[in-house]
Amino acid sequence: MITKGQKINDRYQIVKTIGEGGMANVYLARDVILERNVAVKVLRGDLSTDEKFVRRFQREALSASSLSHPNIVEVYDVGEDNGLYYIVMEYIEGKHLKQLLRKRGTLTLKEVIDIMLQITDGMASAHDSYIIHRDIKPQNIMILENGLVKITDFGIAMALNGAQLTQTNSVMGSVHYLPPEQASGKGSTIQSDIYSMGILMYELLCGKLPYKGDNAVEIALKHLKDPLPSIRKEMPNLPQAIENIILRSTAKNTKNRYADAREMNEDLKTCLEQRRSNEEALIYEFSEDDDITRKERQMLESKKEEEAKINKNDILEKEGEIIAKKITEKDLKKKENKTLLILGAIFTGLILITTSIILLLPKLTEAKDVIVPDVENKTISEAEAILKKKGLTIAAEIKEVTSDTIEEGKIVKTNPGIGRTVKEGREITLYQSSGEGTYEVEDFTSRNYIEVKTILERVHNLFVIVEEEEVSDTTDYTEGQIIRQDPDAGTKLTPGDKITLYIPDMTGVYPDFREGDYSLTDIEAFASKYNLTLKVEYQITNLYEIGTIIDQDPKAGTTIVNGMTLKIVIAEEEEVNIID
Repeated sequence: MITKGQKINDRYQIVKTIGEGGMANVYLARDVILERNVAVKVLRGDLSTDEKFVRRFQREALSASSLSHPNIVEVYDVGEDNGLYYIVMEYIEGKHLKQLLRKRGTLTLKEVIDIMLQITDGMASAHDSYIIHRDIKPQNIMILENGLVKITDFGIAMALNGAQLTQTNSVMGSVHYLPPEQASGKGSTIQSDIYSMGILMYELLCGKLPYKGDNAVEIALKHLKDPLPSIRKEMPNLPQAIENIILRSTAKNTKNRYADAREMNEDLKTCLEQRRSNEEALIYEFSEDDDITRKERQMLESKKEEEAKINKNDILEKEGEIIAKKITEKDLKKKENKTLLILGAIFTGLILITTSIILLLPKLTEAKDVIVPDVENKTISEAEAILKKKGLTIAAEIKEVTSDTIEEGKIVKTNPGIGRTVKEGREITLYQSSGEGTYEVEDFTSRNYIEVKTILERVHNLFVIVEEEEVSDTTDYTEGQIIRQDPDAGTKLTPGDKITLYIPDMTGVYPDFREGDYSLTDIEAFASKYNLTLKVEYQITNLYEIGTIIDQDPKAGTTIVNGMTLKIVIAEEEEVNIID
């Protein structure tokens, strides 16, 4: 059992436990060589005796240590010390997304897109290196005070075996994000991470998971068989483009899923653009039940219809032939009335002509399918020419919308939207840009800067700077709370303008106890305030006055972490033996 103060590999001194899981426990530790705080993940004792598990743990941890990306927690060291298998990682002072969800219930659309863009960017880097996470879930996504997202626990999940599916709480938590191919025992691929990210995005938006059950097996079966519940039933105002991203990432058939995280990231970048505002619901190209494509099914159906028409035509022709034959036989027998033979032939011809008209007329008169062309950033006359060339008509009224990216007078979007399939002759409404829109700054004080920053950047295209500011008493504020802003509320800004949000500096640092007339009583009060263990040593010296503080550890300026040991060295007078 690992205890406070214990050193791993004679280097990482344990400060406290910061997380416990079914596979490993995580500790805050102090790297005594580099004098920095680190997170140490130690493999659980009962698993450390399984050689196969240990080998995979080490191999995957070493693979993860090769990753370098701002959205991935950095791995510093991997090793073993007297049977303890450990990974040393960057220590993140923040919350994981599950904690954030418990506190707030749901996140805003802008926040979710910002978070998913960071996650998919980090995962794209991992996928480029052929590294699969295998356990994407909100507990493994950390978010810092400045909004930076960090993905943790790379590779650990690969060491799990199927028998643990119902045995550990950690796996019970992960099964809610389990891809169908993993649930069926087919193994993981890069696209398995895509599925988990889609489930995560669903949860962040509506605050609940799509699949629930009494046990892990029941939930896993739902991932295998049940279609994803519609998130737009939960959130009717959610843009269709957002639901389409979730639908595509959580497709049960991997052929319908994003190929990798980079493709999902690119889709997220454009999901709120005006040109996608009229996007239709996603229809999977491949069946979710088998590998027959939708196109193949349509071809088969079309072929059946053609065969049915041919058979119908054959029947009508044969009926005409039978009638003609009967009339002819009758005429030949009687040799009296050749007129009937002529009438029979005419009747047969009429049947054939009528049949042909019935079959071909709908095809000849049916309007052709046309894809609305891309006329964005074109002048009205250019757009009209392009649309008319495609056989489309233009609505008499040209509507106006503000745009921060398209200059005044040029086309921003169409209705039906660009890329939509419509019938030839369909009326298209054009929307031209009326120029950049100004934005009147609101009063953001007391609000959380992450939400505000996301809205200002994504919606109003402003350049946002977040700065920490010292405050006299941190207890008066919450983490990430905006205490002031520049410019003030009421100021009008245009896209590209700068706005600075000031938040309180909640991190304390050690002062220099050698200066400022600190007494031992003052230091004891300081240690009590920050829950520090105070260790006082005395050193005999003639260089300082008695009682002077001559050294401290940690040094001045080091970030304060609750539970650490603060060592103070005080000058002491050398004892003098008087000889009578």
